Amino acid sequence: MMMPENGHRAHGFSSAFFLDSDEIIQELNLKGNETIMDAGCGDGHNAIKILEDYNHKGIVYAVDVYDASIEDMEKYKSENNVENLINIEADITEGIPGVDDGSVDVVLMVNVFHGFKASRRIDEAITELSRIIKNDGKIAIMDYKAWDVPKGPPTPVRSSPEEMEQLFNKHGLKMTYLNEEIGEDIPEGKSHYLIMFEKE
Repeated sequence: MMMPENGHRAHGFSSAFFLDSDEIIQELNLKGNETIMDAGCGDGHNAIKILEDYNHKGIVYAVDVYDASIEDMEKYKSENNVENLINIEADITEGIPGVDDGSVDVVLMVNVFHGFKASRRIDEAITELSRIIKNDGKIAIMDYKAWDVPKGPPTPVRSSPEEMEQLFNKHGLKMTYLNEEIGEDIPEGKSHYLIMFEKE
């Protein structure tokens, strides 16, 4: 396991090595006072970047099923005296404790969604994300394009934007934004896409 720059442990390979956090976060058009969730935060580099550079007056939830991730985020919170960071160890498909219905402005999920497809728990995950976002909130998902390329998850667990739209539409969520020119430069083009959904 490689250790990312911030020293945190990650369950798997941290996207800090090949994705630009600023590029991703700038897509969210944050005002600086939102309630934001980094869902499947891993080593927490996106949550930390949001806290330090983009959301000084808001709240950031860092959520991950991997206990070491949350332990490291608690260490970061304590060492840096960060009051507006809330760390939660949880499996999103089973519910995120302590987060009220309709209380989150933005959910950001980077390189996580394909895991729900792999575990056949997509509907459970979308139901929970829909529960926590505000009526005018948004769910922003960045994941690998559904290409058969060596880097990234196996092709069968990848989803195209069209598939994602169908999955979220079933839960009363509409696509409001799509960027297919984002991520790492690979021979086939940009490695990722970023798609956003809001309640209808």
